[in-house]
Amino acid sequence: MPLTFDFPLDKLQTYQGINPRPADFDAYWDAALAEMHALDPQVELTPAEFQAPGAECFHLYFTGVGGARVHAKLLRPKHSAGAQPAVVMFHGYSGHSGDWFDKLGYVGAGYTVAALDCRGQGGLSEDNSAVIGNTHRGHIIRGLADALAGRPEKLLFRQIFLDTAQLARIVMDMPGVDATRVGATGGSQGGALTVACMALEPHIKRAAPIFPFLSDYRRVWQMDLAKDAYEELRIFFRLFDPRHEQEAAVFEQLGYVDIQHLAPRTRAEVLWPIGLMDQICPPSSQFAAYNKITSPKRMAIYPDFGHEGLPGVSDLVYQFLMEL
Repeated sequence: MPLTFDFPLDKLQTYQGINPRPADFDAYWDAALAEMHALDPQVELTPAEFQAPGAECFHLYFTGVGGARVHAKLLRPKHSAGAQPAVVMFHGYSGHSGDWFDKLGYVGAGYTVAALDCRGQGGLSEDNSAVIGNTHRGHIIRGLADALAGRPEKLLFRQIFLDTAQLARIVMDMPGVDATRVGATGGSQGGALTVACMALEPHIKRAAPIFPFLSDYRRVWQMDLAKDAYEELRIFFRLFDPRHEQEAAVFEQLGYVDIQHLAPRTRAEVLWPIGLMDQICPPSSQFAAYNKITSPKRMAIYPDFGHEGLPGVSDLVYQFLMEL
């Protein structure tokens, strides 16, 4: 076992996180879901420029909360007998839904696949949010100044988390999809969005979040790891609160979009790959969420690995989701 920069494994397995949970957290997300469910998503499918034998490939657009048009890649088998499983996929921070090719393994097994483009990142989704404060870089803090002014519904990750649940519901309602056999997966930011999806859409059956982001922000700050993916936390304080007079309020508002507080809503069976040397999304921040899941779960632990490709994980996740 290598030396670790974080808690030892026995403490990680009981760690409950330190970032505050807002008192009205459940009401906040219940209202958010009610807003989402009231929408007419105006789903549009257009054939993609990429096509493959045995698959149909589409650009899927839907209207998300706030009126933004959100994009996902949709692939499905050309011929399937009856209702089949599906998988929704989520990408890493600043990225996009990826190539069509890397989803064909699921389509070949008879699955429908939908891969989300996050608002304002590298794909085709629209970001129409109007917020005060910093918009130059950093989606964690986009809308944080509004939240501190009493408008936490402006947090951008609220809208992105809702997009994950809305996409899953759209897929579940498609002809040829068995709504009782839908899974979710993604790594880093995509892991966080997988947790959000499985928490906000209770019919997700299996989920594989890989070393997820967006958890236990105060612990990340405490560890002096507000750099790389979490650098915007430091940027926010330098720009808007240089003497940290609002530090407690900042972390409380971020609690609305902290996946550890959504995790208890999960009903799915969960496979959670993690590297114990991860200094981008430190293990304690991940265990803070994992330890709050009460549905069937297991971790795939890589003691010597950080925030990087974990050998065999793609195969492990594929086999896990094939059991749908």
